[in-house]
Amino acid sequence: MRRRPEARWRRATADLDVLVGLQRSLLDRALDLTRPGGVVLYATCSPVLAETRDVVQGVLAARADVSLGPIAATAGNVPDSAGPIEGTVQLWPHRHGTDAMFLALLRRTPA
Repeated sequence: MRRRPEARWRRATADLDVLVGLQRSLLDRALDLTRPGGVVLYATCSPVLAETRDVVQGVLAARADVSLGPIAATAGNVPDSAGPIEGTVQLWPHRHGTDAMFLALLRRTPA
């Protein structure tokens, strides 16, 4: 939104359900293609809990072969960036001078 403020006028609230479903499908597929022990970084440029917390929690609840890894240290321990799930990162334009980005590190459990 910071770089493309007009984007807010191209989306409707109803688009969220479609986008969340697409994000969940893409994340599931990425995890399917990841070798056991490998990691997938789930990143969105959205602060919307349905696209961040809910997608990650849904994947973790549905898949016994995936766990959430800590990403804060990998992301540089940015002050005041704790995400909505412990171990995730949420960046904000007014705090960090970035887009509103969410980061979660998901690991496929070794076989």
